[in-house]
Amino acid sequence: MREAHPFYIAIVGRPNVGKSTLFNRFAGRRLAIVDDQPGVTRDRRVGEGRLGDLHFRMIDTAGFEQAKPGSLEERMWAQTERAIDEADLVLMIMDARAGLLPEDEAFARLVRKSGKRVILAANKAEGNAGAAGLSEAFRLGLGEPIALSAEHGDGTDDLYRLFRDAIIARDGSLDPDEIDETEEAFDPEIPFEDDPTRPIRIAILGRPNAGKSTLINSIVGHERVLTGPEAGITRDSISVDWMHYDPSGAGRRVVFWDTAGMRRRSRVTDEIEKLSVADGLRAIQFAEVCVLLIDAQTPFDKQDIQLADMVEREGRALVIGINKWDLKVDREEVRQRISDVMQKSLPQLSGVPIVMLSALTGKGLEKLMPTIVQQYKIWNTRISTGKLNRWLGEVTERHPPPADKGRPVRLRYMTQAKSRPPTFVAFSSRGHAVPDSYLRYMANNLRSSFDLTGVPVRIFIRKGKNPYD
Repeated sequence: MREAHPFYIAIVGRPNVGKSTLFNRFAGRRLAIVDDQPGVTRDRRVGEGRLGDLHFRMIDTAGFEQAKPGSLEERMWAQTERAIDEADLVLMIMDARAGLLPEDEAFARLVRKSGKRVILAANKAEGNAGAAGLSEAFRLGLGEPIALSAEHGDGTDDLYRLFRDAIIARDGSLDPDEIDETEEAFDPEIPFEDDPTRPIRIAILGRPNAGKSTLINSIVGHERVLTGPEAGITRDSISVDWMHYDPSGAGRRVVFWDTAGMRRRSRVTDEIEKLSVADGLRAIQFAEVCVLLIDAQTPFDKQDIQLADMVEREGRALVIGINKWDLKVDREEVRQRISDVMQKSLPQLSGVPIVMLSALTGKGLEKLMPTIVQQYKIWNTRISTGKLNRWLGEVTERHPPPADKGRPVRLRYMTQAKSRPPTFVAFSSRGHAVPDSYLRYMANNLRSSFDLTGVPVRIFIRKGKNPYD
């Protein structure tokens, strides 16, 4: 388990000084989008970081200083201020090669005003080109700067020492969190028991301006991610931790991933948008439940269908949210459109729950989290081997597989191989002859017989001996 009160480090600085590169280095993988274009990062992004035996949470921030009221830049600056407020330690980055700029001084004033413990690092200090900028950093009044190279890892030993001192100063000792990654062997005979200490990972997907960021802000109760009328504000996939309480008062930790709006591939030409879409696709792989948010004014565009199909192929549970239900739309027409698309284009997602809501007003949100939790439990369903084989006998007797070259095909035994999503293996000496249409028939029957609606179901045929013989 992670410690109850993680140590937070906010990484701040003007655009293009290497904040996201350092964020990715601490994360051990590419979580934040990195590009030479300034201002790629817009929201504050939280991730798990590690440096040696130190574990912490880091906050990657936007690099714009305060701008005119109401502008996107002004909202980005507010996100940076909130990140500093949440942090135990502020790591300010400047570019040693570019030297000291007025924007650096603006960030230094913000950090000093916060009163938080701060470390100043002069990035890109490798070689002689950064020597002058390193000397100029003293003028910021934030103490002795660390010569750093986020790209190559130079200077991280100095950061380790300062991080360690800051953690000990707050907690009195070092208590590295330990992650137990061992998983018990899957046993379908043991019913699934939900672990309330384990967070449910939820990705919010949809086209640009579907209301994904507004939905997350409405759920958590404050402006955690940037929103506005401008399309494409979200670029990185932003993780948001939240505690959900059911009607009984029991709490459950949830991690939302706000993803960039995904357009048709033919329309994506900008390099940053390509990186954003790729980041969103990784969020689907990370998630356990995906919420596909659809604009009620233009329900089930071709891109919506492709996203739903992508979720099914990745094996994730799905909930469809029809947003902007408060606007003037022909509701019966929308419902009919949804029904037609689900039957014709997404039969593999038969029974997926659909929640009508308004992210802006909050109407219908009370139904969303219970539906997500329900689908999460269905996604984890375990069916005992005895029940499966009784079901298999009934199904094959009522509708046996097509014969292969005049010889009958018998499915003699079946077991569940894994959950998340429910995956089954049937054994037959002539399993190669079972057509895909019959496997779809079995999957649909499994869904209706064992209440597996709205989640992917996988069935594989293997050649093997009948263990009952």
